[in-house]
Amino acid sequence: MGAGPSSVAPSTYYALSRSTLGHLDPYFIKIMDEVKEGLRTIMGTKNMLTVPMSGTGSIGMEAAFVNMVEYGDKVLVLQNGVFGQRMVDVASRLGAEVTELAFEWGTPVDINRVADKLSKEDYKIVAVVYAETSTGVRNPVEEIGKLLKDKDTFFLVDAVTALGGMPVEVDKWGIDICYSGSQKCLSCPPGASPITFSDRAVEFINNRKSPVPNWYLDMSLLTKYWEGNTRVYHHTPPINMFYGIYQAIHNILEEGMETVYNRHQNVHEQLVKGIEEMGWEMLVDKEYRLPMLNAIVVPEGIDEAALRDKLLKEYNTEISAGLGTLSGKIVRIGLMGYNAQPYNVEFVLKAIKEITSK
Repeated sequence: MGAGPSSVAPSTYYALSRSTLGHLDPYFIKIMDEVKEGLRTIMGTKNMLTVPMSGTGSIGMEAAFVNMVEYGDKVLVLQNGVFGQRMVDVASRLGAEVTELAFEWGTPVDINRVADKLSKEDYKIVAVVYAETSTGVRNPVEEIGKLLKDKDTFFLVDAVTALGGMPVEVDKWGIDICYSGSQKCLSCPPGASPITFSDRAVEFINNRKSPVPNWYLDMSLLTKYWEGNTRVYHHTPPINMFYGIYQAIHNILEEGMETVYNRHQNVHEQLVKGIEEMGWEMLVDKEYRLPMLNAIVVPEGIDEAALRDKLLKEYNTEISAGLGTLSGKIVRIGLMGYNAQPYNVEFVLKAIKEITSK
């Protein structure tokens, strides 16, 4: 019950265990096509280039920037946590001219400051983390998209923790590139990173001044494997992992997307109620909290490392520590996908009460 990976649904474990097919087997290509269609549904997009990358969520971030950045490009990163910082690092390594607009960790991106920044300078890319895993903050992605609506700017969004646990509306919110990971609310093991590129972004990639500097992540090459009647070998993907993604998407669509989102919100509210009854506090203001990643301030006098250690050893339950400037100050409890159940909330609250009352 930490920040990920989440527990895996039994149906997904079963799918992962099925016999491995060849990467150009006609039946596997059928699975690939159904995975693409399912991802379009849960990502809220009609983008043709919507696929799972072979790798964890971090490869989605690398693929997003490596395909879109050319040397000297101006990139604005809206940073309020560890993964916003990582965006700055990735874009900088590609030779981008990166501007970092930083916000206090535990608070959302301030839309007024963003509007002011955009009124003074133009950027090729504006990037933000939708659900900042390190702090439990939901950033105002829809509002940022509105600011970029009439600009010749690509909007790049990290939805690693968000996808499958809260609405992601790529087309509606004007997002050009959006990536996620299999190991959070999709309740699949780490190893696949859903990503989508708008037609406008694809056009840019196909007409870059310089080649994409990473062969493995070059979307202009990958599309030849993922699209068309005749598939061109690019790399051998993690076949069984894509079985898992197939099943994870099916599980969400079978339950119903709105039902899934409501389930996450309900258990989040259950957890918050229990935490506040204990006299503890949430890090993030109510309107900006993530339902699937709960950042909780540890009261003075309680050793958060010892608490996590006892939870793991005595209750077989993992929760996560704070990162960066929040290290030692908070714990993070994940209620993601298959884990987002009332009995899990009851269990972890009872365990924390028992440990801290000794």
